[in-house]
Parts: sequence; C-alpha cells; structure tokens
Amino acid sequence: MTPGLISVIVPCYNQGMYLKEAILSALASTYRPIEILIINDGSTDNSLQLAQELEAQHPEVQVLDQANAGVSKARNTGITTAQGEYILPLDGDDLIAPTYIEQGLAILSTRPKVKVVYCLAEKFTATNRKPWKLKTFSLQQLAKDNMIFVSALFRKADALAVGGFSEDMNLGREDWEFWIKLLKNGGEVVQLPEVGFFYRLTPTSQRKKTGGRALKKARIAYLNAKHVDFFERELNGPLRIQRTWSKPYNSLLKLFGKL
Repeated sequence: MTPGLISVIVPCYNQGMYLKEAILSALASTYRPIEILIINDGSTDNSLQLAQELEAQHPEVQVLDQANAGVSKARNTGITTAQGEYILPLDGDDLIAPTYIEQGLAILSTRPKVKVVYCLAEKFTATNRKPWKLKTFSLQQLAKDNMIFVSALFRKADALAVGGFSEDMNLGREDWEFWIKLLKNGGEVVQLPEVGFFYRLTPTSQRKKTGGRALKKARIAYLNAKHVDFFERELNGPLRIQRTWSKPYNSLLKLFGKL
C-alpha cells in the first residue's frame, strides 16, 4: 500500500458510451498521486477496448478484466488490487469534480476518527441537472435509508477490515449495506459543502432497478439477518417495510410484549 495514493475504482459493465468521460473526470483531479483501476465486468459492448485504449494513453490507468460477477465483486477486485491508501469508487457512467479528491483527502488524511468523506451531489442527464437532495447523516437515519452515494472516500484498510462489499448482496443498494458494515461500530462521517459528484441518470441507472415490493422485502430481510445488532440498537428492533415507522412500531410491540 502506498501512503497518500488514492485509488479510483471504476467497475464497468456495458458502459462504453460513458466510460471515457468518467475516466477523464478522474484524471482531471487536482490531487496526486492517483491511480485509476477500471474493472471490466464481462462487458459485451466495446467497454474493454475503450478501457484498454485509455490505459495505453494514460499511465495512471490500469485495466482489470473479469467474467461478469456483479458490481460488488468488481469493486472488491479493485479494492484488493489497489495500491493506494485511500479508495474512491466511481461507476463507469458517473463523474467527479476536479477538487473533490483533494478536498476529501485533506480531511481523511488528517482526522483519523473520520472513516468516510463525501460531498454534495447532482443528478444529470444530457439535457438537465438538478441537486441530489440527501438526508443528513446519522446512524439512525442510515438504519432506515442510505444517504451516502457509493462515490465517497474511505481508507482501504477500513474496507478490508469489514470484508469489502458483500458479494452475496445482489438485491441492489449494495452501497447502503457497505456503509452499515463500515460505520456501525464507530467512525465519523463528513460531508463536504461543495458539489463534487455527478450521478448520471440513464435508462439502466442502478437506482432505477432497486424498486418493487418483492425486491424491497428481500433486501430488508437480508439487512435484518446480517445486521440484527445494528437495527436493534438504532431502531429498537428490525427494519420494517415502512422504514420510517420502524422504531415507533418496534417500540410499541415491545411495550405490549409482542417483540
């Protein structure tokens, strides 16, 4: 592991039309040293060819190619391969601002109690952009929903200590479960006051594929089974389908001896 080095982890599955723009946004970072690992997750479009062209053009870019195994596996491949002390995941269709990494590492490198640094963000399309309204972070809010997008900065050592992203979490919202793992036993979170991340809305955007009641129920069951201690502490019992009502409902059930 190289002290001070930031490793930008870019999983890519059939995102060839956006990949170059994502990589160039990372290369435009004002922070150095930097390495950018593109993990081609079995793409069937021209993603691998484009990634290899970027690798040939830019010495800070490295391409890793694997059979399709999902975004969590791709991110973990990048994290374990990374030489950097710090990690920033960046999906192959999203963008970061030039100063995001520099500002984030100014905090992460000097405040050991801070585990995660993220920023303000915008959602965008080819014709529109708007602020991404995120709830203020707290562990109790994190127990009910995620407010930290995946493109946040953290230490490689902290990620490895919790086993990285859960590769059996294939129900969407993998980043939510990762932040629970990383933060439930302590660690501060800082949100930078500037817009540093840009989330591209496309027909295949991950957040558009995480809805549906059956999928939501399966995801909540997974989280409850894996983090029962966390939800008991923060919500007085399990996470419920009506997530915002979880704590009052659990407390009422306990009052009447039903939980």
